Amino acid sequence: MTVELDRVIDDARAKRSGYKSFGDTLPEDKSELHTLQNFLSTILSWFICCGRRRSDDESRGPEGGRGDESSRRSLGTLEGVFAPVALSMFSTLLYLRTGFVVGQAGILESVLQLVLAYFILVMTVLSISAISTNGALEGGGAYYMISRALGPEFGGSIGFLFFVANVLAVGLYVTGFVEAMIENFGPGGTMVDHAFLKGDHDFWYKYLYCSIVLFVCLGICIVGGAVFAKTSLVIFLVVVVCLLSVFISVFAKNSTTEIEYAQQAKHTFERRNISLECFQANASGFVLQDGANYTGLRAKTFKDNTFSKYQKDYITKDLMTFATVFAILFSSVTGILNGANMSGELKEPSKAIPKGTLYAVMFTFISYLLLIILVGGSSDRCLLLNNYIFLQEINLWKPFVLIGIFAATLSAALGNLIGASRILQALANDHLFWFVLNPATITTKSGNPYVAVLISWFLVQLVLLVGSLNAIAPAASVFFLMSYASVNLACLALELASAPNFRPTFKYFTWYTCTLGLIGCIVMCFLISSLYSSIAIIVMLILAIILHFRSLPTQWGSISQALIFHQVRKYLLMLDSRKAHVKYWRPQILLLVANPRQCSELITFINDIKKGGLYVIGHVKLGSLDSYTTDPILEENPKWLGLIDYLKVKAFVEVTMANTVSEGLQHLLRLSGMGGMKPNTVCFGFVDDSKPKDTLSFMNNERRRRFFTRLESGKKVSIDNLFMNIRGDGDSGQLSPLEYVKLISDSLKMQKNVCLCRHFDQLSKQSIVNSKKTLFIDVWPVNLFRPDTANFFDNTCLFMLQLACILTMVPGWKSKTRLRVFLCLNAQTDNTLQKQQKLDAFLHQLRIEASVKIVTWDHLVSHLPVMSGNSSDKLTLMEKFHAVPTEFISSINQLITSYSSTTALSFMYLPVPPTDVRESETYLNSLRLLSDNLPPTVFVHGLHPVTSTTL
Repeated sequence: MTVELDRVIDDARAKRSGYKSFGDTLPEDKSELHTLQNFLSTILSWFICCGRRRSDDESRGPEGGRGDESSRRSLGTLEGVFAPVALSMFSTLLYLRTGFVVGQAGILESVLQLVLAYFILVMTVLSISAISTNGALEGGGAYYMISRALGPEFGGSIGFLFFVANVLAVGLYVTGFVEAMIENFGPGGTMVDHAFLKGDHDFWYKYLYCSIVLFVCLGICIVGGAVFAKTSLVIFLVVVVCLLSVFISVFAKNSTTEIEYAQQAKHTFERRNISLECFQANASGFVLQDGANYTGLRAKTFKDNTFSKYQKDYITKDLMTFATVFAILFSSVTGILNGANMSGELKEPSKAIPKGTLYAVMFTFISYLLLIILVGGSSDRCLLLNNYIFLQEINLWKPFVLIGIFAATLSAALGNLIGASRILQALANDHLFWFVLNPATITTKSGNPYVAVLISWFLVQLVLLVGSLNAIAPAASVFFLMSYASVNLACLALELASAPNFRPTFKYFTWYTCTLGLIGCIVMCFLISSLYSSIAIIVMLILAIILHFRSLPTQWGSISQALIFHQVRKYLLMLDSRKAHVKYWRPQILLLVANPRQCSELITFINDIKKGGLYVIGHVKLGSLDSYTTDPILEENPKWLGLIDYLKVKAFVEVTMANTVSEGLQHLLRLSGMGGMKPNTVCFGFVDDSKPKDTLSFMNNERRRRFFTRLESGKKVSIDNLFMNIRGDGDSGQLSPLEYVKLISDSLKMQKNVCLCRHFDQLSKQSIVNSKKTLFIDVWPVNLFRPDTANFFDNTCLFMLQLACILTMVPGWKSKTRLRVFLCLNAQTDNTLQKQQKLDAFLHQLRIEASVKIVTWDHLVSHLPVMSGNSSDKLTLMEKFHAVPTEFISSINQLITSYSSTTALSFMYLPVPPTDVRESETYLNSLRLLSDNLPPTVFVHGLHPVTSTTL
């Protein structure tokens, strides 16, 4: 039972990961194609391993299936990580470019460049080790680690850069392989002179040879990729034996020997007809000197080669510098992620990746350091600069170096071609780039992504058109450095986020090792080539922006969310409400919503007037938790979050449950927000008997289809079925007039400003934007139920002006509307001009651009009875509600209507509800009658100062 359960879990894990690794083996198949594949795999295995490895069919169970997880994860630290990493780090530099680096940079700068390169590598390895030991590592290697740590946006863009880096590396290693072939078998070849190969100076012949070698690599990747992955240890041993032969030869051959320059070097200077230090020429320009000395280990030779002497490269004809030589050196030691790429086949990836990678880095560093010192102390600089394969000439047996070159470059090319195809397959399996990469998901029955291999092969063919190892190296180095920088960035972000689940078992790293690695990578990128670096960064940012707008599935987890949480928590603690000042006041609004279907326009309007402040959409679900088995609010929250995404408003959602709406509102007002970010204003829709409109469905029908579709688990967000339908004609509202007025009173008791919004089903911002005439935002800063207080301004009047001013700053409103303030006067008793000038000066002092409109209402006010209170009490009485005859309210409504033909929105004074609850219905009916047939209207009551005239 336990074995069966383990097998089911392993199968589920394999399906979930969606990645195929290098070592995926072919199932038994009696078709001719698979028989041929198995036969070629067996031949290749015998050729590389001398018969020591069994074919793929022999490693399978009796049923011929894939096998369980343990059989697939069969590689240990040595063969699974150490050997592939070391092989890739040896690549072209070991036998083909060590002399070039020493000849150009000298021993001191060569060692400096080596230390600098390996410093960056070690810092990156520490980051890789930390990430790889933080939980179970699935297949997918470095791309899997980066994408799952940084999230889909940066993971996808960086994965693309990593893919490009591997493609460039394949071109680099294939070109190095062909250069060695031509030097050995071309005209003037070291091994065979004038063999079947043409000269290196013939570009198209060289491209042909590169294409043939790449085609062989393609065949191996499609037919025998698994065999290569399993035989990397044997190839590595071959390279090490050849390297040991070089070390032994330097000590064994201690006499001076003249060695000819490379054939291309001689041709280059003959054509240029020039005389340099290493090329003495006669008067006619014919080169007399065509070689230089191998001196054996000599102090004089060491001294002559100590310092740099940068000259032109005989292949590219370009003058070398510190940056270009470093680029060539670094491009050859970029294999530290090859071990991580084998994660799907490692028995214990969390242990094998750190240990194997660090040992490989240490081994290759010591090897390169010894080789630089031995080469610099035994070979004349002219020899180093003009013969890149001179190590063959000084070896006790020339084929040793040739075998080493072929093994190192060909294995590195194969490893990176396989790696590139697997990264492309992983990107395609994650569906990051729509349907573009879908062909890369096509695999054989065994899971070999042959289409991804073909795509990678085609791109490498394009890279080979560059034609030179030294020309490809800078681009390859830059893209690898960017990939390494992303690994350091991922680890740094995980460390800074302080997430409790980031507990890597690898402890030898800190945030400053990640930072040093990140800075080192970025600095060296721009030092090598600012052009390639800029291109890489621009491509990465463009892809990240595209993937961000795609709003990809979030089940990976994104480090950005952890970092945002960490920073927000820190700054919220610093935000002290006791230090708040009126100069920096901003509206922080709680909008109470019963059903968003009938108030979607209001939700977007409040988003416009929040002015960067807190915006909370609150909802009260009536009921008791005792009536449910689980909390129903947990099911409600995702619906409201979907609404916010759909409407594109910058708001938070708070849903609570209470027995009454009034009780729920108190919960929301006390608990919404956090720290210094708490609501200071409450907004309500208006309660009346009018039939509500489904504005949400209207917006849904009017909204144009977007190119970047929001995705959640691969589906569009649908808003149609998230919320209940609006009430019908015969249905009663959720709130009675008494309950509604109580909400207003409770909000004022809790020291919150209040806004009542009516007729917002008529608001259409798109119509305002498309309007060909100027519309107005009207402010009536007077309590129309207390006309005797019209000469006073209180906090409510200032609050109305502030909200109206904010609205004129919002795009759309700003270009199509103007602010208009109405001044109601008694023409017989008031000095109209003086009051208008006084209001203009006051608005100017508040820095509010508005026109003042004079309204005389003598004919209306004269019929009202004299109201109680003397002039000293008027300011206090101004905010109170005073019942007035309905005829007067209707007349005021008609007066306002006469000025509202070009009004987009009106702000009106909201008096404090009466203390006597029996007057609540009169209060609400008066507000309703006052605002009938008006444009969208906001009744406002403010409690606190919100504007300042001081600096």
